[in-house]
Amino acid sequence: MLEHCPAILETYWPTPWLFESRMQSIFRSLFKRRIMFDYRSELLCMPDGGEVCLDWMDNDENSNVERAKRPTILMLPGLTGSSVETYLVHFVKHATKAGFRCVVFNNRGKGGGRLLTARTYNAANTEDLSVVVEHVRKLIPDAPLMATGHSLGGIILTNYLAKTGVDCGLIGGMVVSVSWNVFESSKNLEKPLNSFVFNRFLTYNLIKMVKEYAHLFQHKLDVEHVCQAKTVREFDERFTSKVFGYATNDDYYKDACLHDKIDSIKVPLLCLTAGDDCFSPYDALPIEDAEQSEYMMLAITSHGGHLGFLEGW
Repeated sequence: MLEHCPAILETYWPTPWLFESRMQSIFRSLFKRRIMFDYRSELLCMPDGGEVCLDWMDNDENSNVERAKRPTILMLPGLTGSSVETYLVHFVKHATKAGFRCVVFNNRGKGGGRLLTARTYNAANTEDLSVVVEHVRKLIPDAPLMATGHSLGGIILTNYLAKTGVDCGLIGGMVVSVSWNVFESSKNLEKPLNSFVFNRFLTYNLIKMVKEYAHLFQHKLDVEHVCQAKTVREFDERFTSKVFGYATNDDYYKDACLHDKIDSIKVPLLCLTAGDDCFSPYDALPIEDAEQSEYMMLAITSHGGHLGFLEGW
């Protein structure tokens, strides 16, 4: 990793006037230049009748590698994100410039996909990702395939790698700003300032999709009660854990946690996180386990916030 990814050894100098982690995340979201790509969209049917949208950037013009063998990156956005998020489109920009093909896997109901069944997505469930990986590999069997995940997308990807081991169908992966211990992450996000800055906003966006597709869920749970949630944890207790059949929300969070699954990862995985990320408290980072792992590298910057990592003036 150190030989082929020299950026790991470079010093990261955060933007000096963004001295606080939450400011990093907010300014990235509000002010980083938004790039508009002309994706080639594909709707992929799931076994249960649902659908997801795959946004392809084939990169035929910028790559010197023939189409059939072009290295490909499967990208997973965050909790309420899609293929147009600033953190993702800048990733696509640099990846295509380097000659890669990119395909963004939008979760159910996100991107151009509709929610057709009473099933969304969660941090522990990897069934949709398994279908997507198999589908992409069938389309381009001779192309090396790797994956990246941001925030929730990184949790899903890491859970997938832990469940599938050497049979994951990927040659490697990278995750950015993941929550390793979901219990600690939830607790930290409910602190007053974090709740005001992030938690309520994320919960609002989660509730928006429930309201839009209320007719799919009204016979399974109390939609009005769900829409009164003020935190992500309350939303998960009232909606996510029930939709996916967990007895309690703690059972769901235990299933989603990553810190105790590192030994099961059997392909190279680079994990980038900031020591001041309020979504993943430093004390909850699996530093010792990562040091013992043959496949996982944990790269920690002192600053950068959650999906921030802004630099320069």
